[in-house]
Amino acid sequence: MVLLSSLSITQDLLAKQFDQIPSERKEIVSQLTDFVQKKVQANEKVYLNFICTHNSRRSHLSQLWAQAAAYYYDIPGVECFSGGTEATAFNPRAVKAMREAGFDITTTKEGDNPVYAVRYAQDAPLVIAFSKKYDDPFNPNADFAAVMTCSHADENCPLVTGASARIALTYHDPKEFDDTALESVMYKERVHEIGREILFAFSQVKS
Repeated sequence: MVLLSSLSITQDLLAKQFDQIPSERKEIVSQLTDFVQKKVQANEKVYLNFICTHNSRRSHLSQLWAQAAAYYYDIPGVECFSGGTEATAFNPRAVKAMREAGFDITTTKEGDNPVYAVRYAQDAPLVIAFSKKYDDPFNPNADFAAVMTCSHADENCPLVTGASARIALTYHDPKEFDDTALESVMYKERVHEIGREILFAFSQVKS
């Protein structure tokens, strides 16, 4: 399966860095692998909902990497979503960082909460990305894995209605570096960290 050429460069880089993932992180990531593996073996659809507080940065980064990783490793039936405990907007800094990683992201609706069409491969469906609550009708309402990408959402959302699995795969918020000299560097670092771990998770699934 062939990713966009621009994205393939980043994917190739990150796939060579799996040994940089600490063993304790691999244990957490393996929970995602196990959920996907069980669904694939049962010939069932795999629904993943990546959740953080505002659905503005980490949850979107994780969703898009997961959809691209499932495609790249040819894992069938995977559909990835994202949501928050509240809706805000897919932050433009995060959008910019994902574009720089190689995702083709087009704005289809302007406004306070823009809607984006995201392409990661020429022959794969577009991903529609916008900020929403995790239980928005756009997202699955049953038998999905709730992947908590921020500790605040994990701690303050003890019950995710409809989830059949819950995985706390949390990341530091690049928002801390907004409007600083480190902004671009830290967004890139987070995009690569999330991509590396998500790619590793899917690389371990046997289709």
